[in-house]
Amino acid sequence: MTMDDLFAQPARPRGDGGSIHVGIGGWTYAPWRGGVFYPEKLAQRRELEYASRQLTAIEINGTYYGAQKPETYARWRDQTPEGFLFTAKAPRRIMESRRLAATGAQVEDFIGGIAALGERLGALLWQFDRGQSPAPAELLAFLDLLPAATPDGRRLRHALELRDRALFTPDLVTQLRARNIALVHAGSDEHPSFADLTADFCYARLMQARDELPCGYTDAELDAWAGRARAWAAGQDPQDLPQLRSAPPGVPRQVFVFFIAAAKHRNPAAAQALLARL
Repeated sequence: MTMDDLFAQPARPRGDGGSIHVGIGGWTYAPWRGGVFYPEKLAQRRELEYASRQLTAIEINGTYYGAQKPETYARWRDQTPEGFLFTAKAPRRIMESRRLAATGAQVEDFIGGIAALGERLGALLWQFDRGQSPAPAELLAFLDLLPAATPDGRRLRHALELRDRALFTPDLVTQLRARNIALVHAGSDEHPSFADLTADFCYARLMQARDELPCGYTDAELDAWAGRARAWAAGQDPQDLPQLRSAPPGVPRQVFVFFIAAAKHRNPAAAQALLARL
């Protein structure tokens, strides 16, 4: 196999209307090296270049711990091919603030920097971890701070992940739909998992990979996720996942599916197996 073969770009899957992007969280992880996901002897500086040609999206997790300089985001943009998309977790300093409604300047600062990803920026993930339970009114005031576009006029998509069951209500779904903010579906045994469609895109984070399975998931499970991704992209509303409030008539959606955490060393294989089905 030649170096050109190693960096070949896969076909970009599409549903019947919307595009489907499948990937992993981050790209720097030692257990993925040495032939597990990254080829033997691949230079670490080329890992993003390689991963972005095997998958169609990556969720940047490092932004949760600290934002990068705009020139770093621009370099990541330039290392990835057309059609590839990043999403990014918002900084912890914002998500853990005791005065969410007063974080507007921090939100603007984060977005002003990450806007350097340009057309590679697919969505921003605003994650409230377990134990972070803003009051409903405070949460809505915070969501109203999220801008619809970057400073240079590019459209922004926002996804909300919650991990406290008490925050999941039919009214939350209504409020998110009014703001076109996607409710993250957490495919998890530990966190609340609802799949209400609340925006013109979908965002799923699957966290149930098992070490004993080469792809982390069974063939039947991956087949089911491929079917759901196609349905979401076509504007349909799969009925085999829990929901809080039924969805209105659908439109084609952009879909993000990430394999996150759990048996993390299996996640690239899971993403590639799902892409093969799509």
